[in-house]
Amino acid sequence: MSTASQPLAGRHALVTGGARGIGMACAQALLERGACVTLLGRDGAALEAAVHDLTGQGRVQAVQADVADEASVRQAFARAEAGFGPVQVLVNNAGQASSQKFERTDAALWNAMLAVNLTGTFHCIQAALPGMLAARWGRVINVASTAGLIGYAYVSAYCAAKHGVIGLTRSLALEVAGKGVTVNAVCPGYTETDIVRSAVANIVGKTGMSADQARAKLAERNPQGRLVQPEEVAQAVAWLALPASASVHGQAIAVDGGEVMTG
Repeated sequence: MSTASQPLAGRHALVTGGARGIGMACAQALLERGACVTLLGRDGAALEAAVHDLTGQGRVQAVQADVADEASVRQAFARAEAGFGPVQVLVNNAGQASSQKFERTDAALWNAMLAVNLTGTFHCIQAALPGMLAARWGRVINVASTAGLIGYAYVSAYCAAKHGVIGLTRSLALEVAGKGVTVNAVCPGYTETDIVRSAVANIVGKTGMSADQARAKLAERNPQGRLVQPEEVAQAVAWLALPASASVHGQAIAVDGGEVMTG
């Protein structure tokens, strides 16, 4: 393959939450561009199935870890780098969303949302960044959310965590500017993933709407009148990973059909 068709040839990309949804789509897009890819996640069976599905598309492996646990992350990165070398493209995609009124949001829910969505991103960047700085080349791509750009009712903990991810993105970008590493965030709107399927189930349970009505309600937030597809988010992530995207730095790019313009 030519460098033009495989611009990430020889690069090691690690995708957290890589076994399904946006993470799986990101892995596929990065493999198509020549990267070798490590999938990181908590569910061993799901990781094994994802590796099976991606086999034949490029070099792919999986490591099991809980991104909220620093020691678990460090061990997983060591295993990943033993297989494919230092991580040069980090896609922080692992995340969870739980819906609850603010007055019913207890400390356990608050801490859980920050642990997975924000602290997990922190742990993974800390594990990957030294190698990137030593090589003077790297890409940190944080999958945040439109919830990091605007507010949503009933998900205050999730919104706070995703706003934190964008703040972290911008701050770190200033620290590493000029060192060959770029740091950016991609902010999907409502996307066809397990999180949205859970949101649909929650709406159905609380309102009596049908599943189709609940999906349509979520899609209304998008001026295009539809849910974003994981592959669309993955294309934005893969573009940010390219050598040609070196001047895109410290950005929070919405992939939402125009939602944040009307939010």
